[in-house]
Amino acid sequence: MATVDLNHKAIVFTDFDGTITLTDSNDYLVDNIGFGYTQRRTLGAEILAGRLSFRDGFHAMLSSVSPHKTMSECRDILLSHIQLDPGFKVFYEWCQTQDIPVIILSSGMEPLIRALLEKLLGPDEKIEILANGVKEWEGGWEIVFHDESHFGHDKSRAIKPFKEARGKLAEGVEKPVFFYCGDGVSDLSAARETDLLFAKAGHDLIKYCQAENVPYKVFDDFSDIMRDVKSVVEGVKTAADVAENR
Repeated sequence: MATVDLNHKAIVFTDFDGTITLTDSNDYLVDNIGFGYTQRRTLGAEILAGRLSFRDGFHAMLSSVSPHKTMSECRDILLSHIQLDPGFKVFYEWCQTQDIPVIILSSGMEPLIRALLEKLLGPDEKIEILANGVKEWEGGWEIVFHDESHFGHDKSRAIKPFKEARGKLAEGVEKPVFFYCGDGVSDLSAARETDLLFAKAGHDLIKYCQAENVPYKVFDDFSDIMRDVKSVVEGVKTAADVAENR
């Protein structure tokens, strides 16, 4: 569970794969080492339609990778091919100057995320990560899900303690604004939990928000997010002013 500390003007919760990075690292492994793009997208459509749980679909995807590459080999492949969103480093550094925590909530695997962050941001990065784990043995590995939910990692569970604690703050006490940044099916559980949801252009999260009438703001990269977070934090706009699909 993330540390609940509300002594900040804002808190940014964010997905990792395909949001902070340009390419989803898990998709990259499945498409290039596992059963490939077509089968992955077929399973993704089943998940989005509610006919298959994200947990079962994601497990099937990763199980198509593990017989072919060790976890160490997967890490090295990703370190050579995964790139950071062009605006994220500047956004993260600005958040540090503003004492705004950035918390990663991911359905990926923590060891791979940490390795990528250390390469892309430097060894001194201190971003809190809540993600799935990995069980390794000689000649194999498998994902260890964060919880028992049908998501495998229900991201809303990490955000709700912050909402509950904020709701108990005394009247007149400044309350932090909560943001969430995401792109896909694994972000569905978190979509309704913050004051402003950023959904990446051209990805599945927008389809869900439109179908379920969930307010969101489209972003292309983190420079868009930085512009809107700054406007809310500085009091120029409210989260509701920024949101679309209202």
